[in-house]
Amino acid sequence: MKILYVSQYFPPEMGAPAARTAELSRHWAGAGHEVTVLTGFPNHPTGVVPPEYRDKFRRLVVHEQTGGVNVVRTWLLPFPNRKAHERMLNYSSFCASAASTGLFLPRPDVVIATSPQLLVGLSGWWLARWKRVPFVFEVRDLWPESLAAVGMGDGNSLLHRSLAKIAGFLYRHSDRVVVVTPAFEDYLVEHWSVPREKISVIENGVETRLFAPEAFTGEPGTGLRRELGAEGKFVVSYIGTMGMAHGLETIIAAAAQLRETNPEIAFLMLGEGAEKERMIALARERGLNNLRFVDQQPREKIPAYICASDACLVLLKKADLFKTVIPTKMLEFMSCGCPVILGVDGQARTILEEARGGLVIEPENPDALVNAIRCLAANREVARELGQNGREYIVRKFSRSQTAEKYIRVLERLLKLPERRSTEVAA
Repeated sequence: MKILYVSQYFPPEMGAPAARTAELSRHWAGAGHEVTVLTGFPNHPTGVVPPEYRDKFRRLVVHEQTGGVNVVRTWLLPFPNRKAHERMLNYSSFCASAASTGLFLPRPDVVIATSPQLLVGLSGWWLARWKRVPFVFEVRDLWPESLAAVGMGDGNSLLHRSLAKIAGFLYRHSDRVVVVTPAFEDYLVEHWSVPREKISVIENGVETRLFAPEAFTGEPGTGLRRELGAEGKFVVSYIGTMGMAHGLETIIAAAAQLRETNPEIAFLMLGEGAEKERMIALARERGLNNLRFVDQQPREKIPAYICASDACLVLLKKADLFKTVIPTKMLEFMSCGCPVILGVDGQARTILEEARGGLVIEPENPDALVNAIRCLAANREVARELGQNGREYIVRKFSRSQTAEKYIRVLERLLKLPERRSTEVAA
């Protein structure tokens, strides 16, 4: 099968969208499929193109090979993920660039376009129509609903109405809609009248070999803890995008409460995002010497930071829309055997409770977060057991190889290819 996968984000960029595209593509290529990823030049979320890509960026389009996958990088306007008008310039420039560059690529059997962001779907639809092949619209975030959930305007704004028209167009004109949670499927059926038979659920998965508990001989992560100045501490980490959706003030408030009462507890916040500078400023104002910020790290180093943590945080703002999501970072933390403190309701809570992989708190509730941290810090054996439960659950249900195989079956049915015997896509 020849697959054209359109995604604005791809490694070396960090985050779930880049990881999902890269890992699924690698598994498909390992199983003998011909996979081309049409993506942008790396710049997310800082808006800075890395030095090793700057000469290539001037050439507008470059071709690469990684893990058996053909990667075509096309020009876009690099902007930091902060101001709304800059994000729209970044998004629309990639949409236009991908729609034109993709015309010169070999004809695939199917085109997949993945959100975020929504305009990628327009690029994918145009290329599929031009090349006369089926179009799969992959919905990782609900647009424009996600904007309202983080407080960016309301449903009557021009931006929301415009994005709603685009989303409705893509739902109607796609041959298959792939979503990442069953709740997304229900939402599209109820609110957008998408036929249920047109929707397939392909959950996010985890590379369980990369995100795995490290075999420590002594205290977990001793070297990294020493580097972070956290030896002998109970380390609570937030690892991921520091965005508007996450309600990170909750961490600042919890750290302020625990600074005097529990000096053995240390906080780590690792990553980049629109809210990072504001969080640093808030921590500085409160004199939080128990909270350390670490810049974004290469993906292959992230498991070491997770494994050096005693608990990891997964937080989102209190919004009904976020009850439909399953944060990939939660699955990665569980895969590393780290107990999760989850401030998200709905689908994510159901999974964590079923796995018995951590504690669930009310979103945006600093007191609840403080109590959960104190509970785990006082019961280290319970924390370790929760981490082990989470690892076993992920290996059983959410490995990337399983989701890659499930996705291929969806594409085969769409293309009416002969049924194959069940085989595992390359690990």
